[in-house]
Formats: sequence, structure tokens, C-alpha cells
Amino acid sequence: MAVSSVFPLINLCGGSGFLHPNDARRFPSLASFPVTPSINISRRGDLLASRCFQWDAVTRPSGDSSRENEQFVGWFRQAWPYIRGHRGSTFVVVISAEVIESPCLESILKDISLLHGLGIKFVLLPGTHLQIDELLAERGKKKAQYVGRYRITDSDALEASMEASGRIRLTIEAKLSPGPPLLNLRRHGDSSRWHEVGVSVTGGNFLGAKRRGVVEGIDFGATGEVKRIDVTRIRNCLDRDCIVILSNLGYSSAGEVLNCNTYEVGTACALAIKADKMICIVDGQILDDNGRAIRFLTLQDADQLIRKRAKQSEIAANYVAAVGEGNMDSAGRLSAPLIVADCTRYNANFQNGVGFDNGNGMWSTEPGFAIGGEERLSRLNGYLSELAAAAYVCRGGVQRVHLIDGTIHGALLLELFTRDGVGTMVASDVYEGTRTGTVEDLVGIKKLLQPLEELGTLVGRRKEELLHIVESGSFVVVERDGSIIACAALFPFFEDRCGEIAAIAVSPECRGHGQGDRLLDYVEKKASSLGLEKLFLLTTRTADWFVRRGFRACSIESIPEERRRRINLSRGSKYYIKHLQPDIGGVSINGSSYSCL
Repeated sequence: MAVSSVFPLINLCGGSGFLHPNDARRFPSLASFPVTPSINISRRGDLLASRCFQWDAVTRPSGDSSRENEQFVGWFRQAWPYIRGHRGSTFVVVISAEVIESPCLESILKDISLLHGLGIKFVLLPGTHLQIDELLAERGKKKAQYVGRYRITDSDALEASMEASGRIRLTIEAKLSPGPPLLNLRRHGDSSRWHEVGVSVTGGNFLGAKRRGVVEGIDFGATGEVKRIDVTRIRNCLDRDCIVILSNLGYSSAGEVLNCNTYEVGTACALAIKADKMICIVDGQILDDNGRAIRFLTLQDADQLIRKRAKQSEIAANYVAAVGEGNMDSAGRLSAPLIVADCTRYNANFQNGVGFDNGNGMWSTEPGFAIGGEERLSRLNGYLSELAAAAYVCRGGVQRVHLIDGTIHGALLLELFTRDGVGTMVASDVYEGTRTGTVEDLVGIKKLLQPLEELGTLVGRRKEELLHIVESGSFVVVERDGSIIACAALFPFFEDRCGEIAAIAVSPECRGHGQGDRLLDYVEKKASSLGLEKLFLLTTRTADWFVRRGFRACSIESIPEERRRRINLSRGSKYYIKHLQPDIGGVSINGSSYSCL
């Protein structure tokens, strides 16, 4: 089948493909992808379901067409685990006013329509501040006034807000409504379903708000604060296969229209509906000191990065004020001072029907996490404001927040369906409690390994040998509530640019929840950070598990000679190897992190 016309088919065939015409050309590296389905645990740490799949044979004409078909089939198969993993998920997508204003909006909405056809549920929240300012300027009104992160909404600004919001909503509805093109479907037969592939879009009074009022002597006029998200009605619309457009205009109990901060609405919505992801589409990237895009940050890393900017950035200072002082430990908890009794929810608390809480039941003058004002408009600190919003939402329970540069063609697809993506992901739970093992962990490690050694699954090691391995820093452990629940060892062979993974074990009560996958993913990234290109292992009982995760059988000659001399051939171990993809994800190993945007 040709690479074009795939997207219309997914709506008729139940969701099995998702490219626009000629979109295979978006992916120049497709030729390197394997052409058989496999699960490689992505930087997202998600445990994606997999099963055998029978693929139709592809007729391969000669020349460029054949190569293009092979690239398409290879990429399509590689994307399959992500398709399954995202199906049925709910994403809250904040589209910045800069992107709304740009010519990139149309292609972004096409990709959202495409992803909707794959079974992903969307709540879209467009930004409006640029459009409001433009309308005020056109009408000769005074320049927008901000105090901190909030706009002072007078009658002129409110009128412009309502007009901008209405225009943007109508534009989005118009771009989403057509659905995919139908012409190329005709070769697959005639069906009344052809005319049912358009996208249903809905909006409404889903946002309840209250006046911000007078704060420190400043009257904010018709500026509102989020009070309530109508979760039931939003969920009902999503379940009816509609894309929901949520406006930043809220409605008070007195029947007033109030202009709320877009990101405050977005964070409240993501927390209230318990979204699987929040995605912020902006017009640039988060960069490190060397100008390279940061692909991944743990919540701990993001928190530390923001705190370093607290003295020079009002937005960073507001973040610290909102979530509390103190650093975070490896499990993503605040170490001191302890502000909330339940450390699993780090002060990002939205009580639907009441509003935001500062974490100890006291209502502050800065109830939600709004971003805006002169600092954001000037971009003096890059996209620090969006990063702070991402960290805040992660603290509240949304496990993944993505910051995507909407000016990159196909950025949303690339972010969701490739290993490293093209944006920055902040995740609260990927490597929770994972660290290098210490001597104090020896008893816990031995407790995990001993039952497997007794079964013959792992090679038995004396206490002295195990102590030497731990002291060398080769063990990685996962700690939870003071107990070691998983471990693995990585032995590098630098001359051969490869490493051996060994002694991987998970406590019985934690099996079946993806802990082994997260641990293996961490070890792979650690190996990449050491400059290793391959991982190998010896196993007698667990080959299937590793094959599912991208390892393939190899001969003993593929093992470094130094290691071959120490192999106990009487065990009859099988040998497996995996070629690592270069790690560009920005995962911190052993506490290192990015220091700059």
C-alpha cells in the first residue's frame, strides 16, 4: 500500500495508522528502524502493551518507491506500541497564543484530528493574550496592564477577550471539523462510514470562576480565578467522541464573564479530570547551557532547575512560594520543610468547586499557578514559565507533561510516537527512587537475589564478591519506603564499548507493575551516558522477557573476550545483545542535571 491515504483508513478500520499524505517524509531516519514489532521502553517509562501481529505482505516496486514503502512499513510497525499505549488516554493541550497566531496552527490541528482518530481524547485550551492586545491596539485603547502574572481586565479588555476567544474557537472548530480526505478511500470499497469520519467539536460553560478582586490595593476588574471545572460534562463529551474546546473565560455565580489566566485554567483542568498528559504547545524549545534541546527532565531535576532561578525570576519565585521551600529527594518528595502530610501530592491541590489550595488548607492570594505578565512576554528567562507550570502539574498527580515547539512540522506526532521525541517531557514517576547502590543496600540486594540464586536463575555470589560489586558502584537499586524493591548490575567493558547487565531482580510484591522495565530503561540510559553502544547478557530462564525488550540472540563470539574467559559453560547460558540508541533524552544520572534554559 502506498504511504499516502493512511489516515482516512484508521477511522474505518478501527485505528491502525495515522499519517497524512506524504508524512513519511517527515522522518528522515526511518531506514534505521527495525521492520519487526518490538518493545523498546521509551523515555516516558510507560509500560506499553504488546502482542504478536500478522502483517500483510507489501509489494515492493523497484527504486525510490520501494525504499519509501520499506521506510513507511518499518516506522509504522515501530510506532505500533505507542499507538496501543496512547489509545483511550486523555490529554489536556494548551496552545499558546503565539502558536494560535502562527501559520503552524493548521498543521497542529490536523495532527490532533489524526490522533483523535486513534482513540486519544483531547481537551484543547487556546491562549488569547496576543489577540487581546492586538484588538486593544486596533481600537486605540490603552496598553495591556499586568501586575505580576495577571492582567488587569477593564471593560475594554473584557470585550476584547470575549471577541478573541470567540474568533479562536470558531477557527479551531472550522479546522477540525472536516476530518481526513476521503477520495483515496474509494479503492477499498463503498461505505456509508466514509461520511462519518469528521471530527465532533464541543465547548460550553465548563469553567466556573470567581473574581480576583482587590489584591494589595490593586483592583483586577473582571480578572477571574478558577473555581470549578465541570468534570462530569467534559467527561461525557469526551466519551461521546468529541474534542472539547475549553475557553479561559469563566462564568461566576453572579452570571458574570471573567477573564482567567490560560495556564491556571489548564493546570486546574488537567488536575480535575485526572488527565494522563498535559501538553503545552509553544513557539520554541527548552535548551541547556550548550544550546541543545532538553528532551527529558525528572520532576526532581525540573524542580531543582526552577529553584536555581528563584532569585532572578519572579515566575520561579512564585513556583517556590506555591509549592514550598526545600529540595526534593530521589523519590520526588520535598526533604524540608514538610508542608503537607501527604508527600505524594506536593502542594498542587485543586479542590473542584472551591479552587486552588496552598497545601495546608489555607487560601492564599495566589491560589493557582498562573503564568504571564512582562517576564513571560519578554522571554527574559526563556520558557521557564512553562517549565514551572509543568512541574506544578506533575506535583499534583499528572504524571507526564510535554512542552513542544509547535513550529516544528509534525512535532506532536514526533513527540508522542518516537523514543526521544522533539520536545521536553517532565515526568513525576519514571525513575522514582532509582539510584546507585551503596554498602548500606547490601542486605536488601542479597534478599532480592538469594531466591533467584537458589532456583538457578542467577549465578550465586558470595557475600564478599557482592560487596565488591556494590562498592564499585556497579549496582543500581530502586528504593521505596526504606526497602530495596529492585536491583540490577551494569559491568562496562570500555574497550569494546559494551556492557553486561546482570543480577536484575524485582521483589515479588512489585512484579507485574512495570518496575523491571523502568529499571532496565534506567540502566540502558546509564550505559549510553558512559559511551557504551551495546548491552549483552547471559541467561538461562528469562530470555523471553529480554527479547520482548529489544534483545536478540547472539553467539559467544559477540561477548568481549575478557568476559568469555570467565563464562561457566556448564550452565548452558544463552547469549543476548542489544544495540543502544544514542541517548539524547537529557535524563540525569547520579544526580547531574541541566542548569539552564
